[in-house]
Amino acid sequence: MHRSAPEFRPFRIHLLTVTDTRSPAEDGSGNYLAEALQAAGHVLHARGWCRDERYDIRAIVSAAIAEPQTDIVLITGGTGMFERDITPDAVEILFDKTIPGFGEVFRAVSLQEIGMSTIQSRAVAGIANRTLIFCLPGSTGACRTAWEKVIAPQLDPRINSCGFTRVFNAWDKA
Repeated sequence: MHRSAPEFRPFRIHLLTVTDTRSPAEDGSGNYLAEALQAAGHVLHARGWCRDERYDIRAIVSAAIAEPQTDIVLITGGTGMFERDITPDAVEILFDKTIPGFGEVFRAVSLQEIGMSTIQSRAVAGIANRTLIFCLPGSTGACRTAWEKVIAPQLDPRINSCGFTRVFNAWDKA
């Protein structure tokens, strides 16, 4: 029996940069992610920028997940160890389910690139209101690693037939 190749599904992605140190004009990580997700065939549905303020982050993400047109929220910045790095703290409270494997795999992959410094990353992911949310570090290199080695393959059934596309297909049928 011959099976046809799985069909690619473009996801609508809301991209948010969280930073106290860079302006939107200096947003290398956000620029990389915007270009990479579009090059992969996905849609840059919205793009925003905010400072490391817990309730500002939470409000933006809450609005994004309330929009039926948003499939995924990608957040870059604020996942480190400094006092102002509060993105996971702001966002995790919104999760209906956590995806612990994302942070674990991201750090395992990062270990090969940056060594033990990877333990300082608090990268996390979860699902809220049928929307995937990924909290990534603010460095462009870390965003490249997360996108190319962890997230993008999970969003393309031609690469990984057991990826997140199956979750979205199940939600569509529910």
